[in-house]
Amino acid sequence: MSTISPVLDRLDKNLDQSLERLFGLLRIKSISTDSDYAADCRKAAEWLVADLKLIGFDASVRNTPGHPMVVAHHDGPAGSPHVLFYGHYDVQPVDPIELWENDPFAPAIKEVGPDHKVITGRGSADDKGQLMTFVEACRAWKQVHGNLPCRITILFEGEEESGSPSLKPFLEANAEELKADFALVCDTGMWDRETPSICVGLRGLVGEEITVKAADRDLHSGLYGGAAANPIRILAKILADIHDENGHITIPGFYDGVEETPSQILKSWETLGETAETFLGPIGLSIPSGEKGRSVLELTWARPTAEFNGIIGGYTGKGFKTVIAAEASSKISFRLVHKQDPEKIRAAFRKFVEARIPADCSVEFHPHGAGPAIQLSYDSPFLAKAKNALSDEWPKPAVTTGSGGSIPVVGDFQTYLGMESLLVGFGLDDDRIHSPNEKYELTSFHKGQRSWARILDALTR
Repeated sequence: MSTISPVLDRLDKNLDQSLERLFGLLRIKSISTDSDYAADCRKAAEWLVADLKLIGFDASVRNTPGHPMVVAHHDGPAGSPHVLFYGHYDVQPVDPIELWENDPFAPAIKEVGPDHKVITGRGSADDKGQLMTFVEACRAWKQVHGNLPCRITILFEGEEESGSPSLKPFLEANAEELKADFALVCDTGMWDRETPSICVGLRGLVGEEITVKAADRDLHSGLYGGAAANPIRILAKILADIHDENGHITIPGFYDGVEETPSQILKSWETLGETAETFLGPIGLSIPSGEKGRSVLELTWARPTAEFNGIIGGYTGKGFKTVIAAEASSKISFRLVHKQDPEKIRAAFRKFVEARIPADCSVEFHPHGAGPAIQLSYDSPFLAKAKNALSDEWPKPAVTTGSGGSIPVVGDFQTYLGMESLLVGFGLDDDRIHSPNEKYELTSFHKGQRSWARILDALTR
């Protein structure tokens, strides 16, 4: 007899009870960024610990300088994998409250169409509903089999929505306890309502601010124009030189560590139907500006970038002022992929800039953070097993995707615990996370539970 079938049946039978438990957690106003809700954040942590103990986890509230962590452990069969599951119990503020259709902390089931129901309330999708899909999968496993299929550690954070100030010190101090074979992170979404996804790549980031300085004061452009160096012109030339006519970044060594995406992955992305028109059209654009010959998904998920986020210099007030500014500056961000080294990128960029500064001018650099890209191996056995498990649950096969942005905790797990992460989530683009009237699909909550049960089963075979 299959070990997974009775677990799935139990999850179906437990759905109403699992909703009651979720509603209990959603009613707690665990807004981490507002100190007035510190007691509510602790209440949410204590609620989760009590619930995990009922399942059989060795769970505890761990104090930090900010809001507490929840850490829980459960043994598994000898030789089985050890996974670390991460989620966060804190939520965003609810302002502007007048835009909510209902009390944000009075969760409910709302019917929005034929056979289409959603769970409403702050935190329903981000991230309480998501984390409880995993907890419910564990509960059903225990109820059916009396044990879990593998060794599981759970880490629930209470400061994700306020910058995670306590997370890195906590991971560093408790690395030995938290380290596992790999991490499971449920804070992402599906490709669409019927297609689950696993995010395998997160771009890294290097931030730089440069200030080009010329004369010792602003100059009259009539008296000095044509003779004195103009830092805005110098800066504009530097920025223009960073890309060639094909969108290729010209900084020497910039592409060191950048690998081509496997052809089978590119083909799978083509099947998603995203085009330049569908991607750029909603924002009023139509022509991709990156490296020519690459799709918009490859450009945003698997290729590095150099973007100019701000340019400052000269007179920018009302009217007109004929001035040659003494200095000009720009804020620049580089999104990194694969094995690009953030500090090498920073050093190469600075050398590139310095080579274009006239001898009687100068440049200052101000760093604004750096972090490497995260790339799960496309041939990871964990990835293949999880992908097959998701495909068995949903109407359409699971797809592997990337993300143009970053999820800091994934990098922290790699840095402090030496672990790769599987990013599996069941949110949708229209869940209105961080906005009024947040919701989570009832299907996402139900099939999310079943998906985690399948994944746990698959990972142990």
